[in-house]
Amino acid sequence: MEAFREIQMIAGASKLVNDCARVKPGEKVLITTDYEKLSIARSLATAAYEVGAEPIIMIMPPRPAHGVDPPPGVAEAMRVSDVVFQPTAKSIAHTPATHKTKESGGRTIVMAEFTEGMMISGGLEADFELQRPLCEKMCQLLTEAKEARVLQELGTDITMSLEGRKGRALVGLATEPGGYSAPPNIEASIAPVEGTANGTIIVNGSISGIGLLRSPVTIRVKDGNAVSFAGGEEAQRLKQILESSNDPLVYNIGELGIGFNPKAKLQGLMLEDEGSFGSVHIALGSNADFGGKTRASRHIDNIMRGATVILDGKSVLDKGQPKI
Repeated sequence: MEAFREIQMIAGASKLVNDCARVKPGEKVLITTDYEKLSIARSLATAAYEVGAEPIIMIMPPRPAHGVDPPPGVAEAMRVSDVVFQPTAKSIAHTPATHKTKESGGRTIVMAEFTEGMMISGGLEADFELQRPLCEKMCQLLTEAKEARVLQELGTDITMSLEGRKGRALVGLATEPGGYSAPPNIEASIAPVEGTANGTIIVNGSISGIGLLRSPVTIRVKDGNAVSFAGGEEAQRLKQILESSNDPLVYNIGELGIGFNPKAKLQGLMLEDEGSFGSVHIALGSNADFGGKTRASRHIDNIMRGATVILDGKSVLDKGQPKI
């Protein structure tokens, strides 16, 4: 059964290698993983070897939380590789190691929390090129906007300044030097100006490190930082995750993002969830890698369904439906 599962994953691995990263013969391909994701790493190595690349798998202990840097040896190997795949239990996307990989021209494919099932069906089946124009259009609107407001029938109402910040379009492809993407995630996102977010976020989808929510989590925000958490057990878990970091910067409102993958479904896995079509996420913590000024020890996405996004008074997403 295990062998058959790995055979099933080959199609997904080939799409990641050939389409998403466009690996070329002779390129140095590093696959950073941990023992929880080793089967996925092996399928990627097989696909990379088939195109004539030189794949290397580096196995490290699972990171204790999202946003924690890999060991120094892994970080250095990432920096000197042409392509880096990151099938890991906890995300190392928003870390200095990944930032240095991009700076050195390496192409990065983030695969945090990837499951064998995600390699076989779901969001990875999307036509990334087809969705690209819509995602890039929203990215342009985020870049041009001075202020964003997010509303939702449950009671979400938060505003934040975007002035001077540049949006990013993660379209599932990392084909240019320094390219970075996180398939199956397709999203347009931006780092809000620190200290400007105020209001209430009611998360009704999922949260990094927690998964799908059984009941909504309410986050109160003042002057750019989350100041209180209310709800059931999951609200307390989020509070504990943040407190355990011993880092005041993790409370920063670090990101506003909108998903555009029609094949992705909310399932408690961030790369699927934050890319699911029409979803909105507001992240806490680090954003220095995509235009912000905060280098925190965590990056925690909070996914909402049915939200409306207003840029400079104009609705660009109405209850999960793009209006652009």
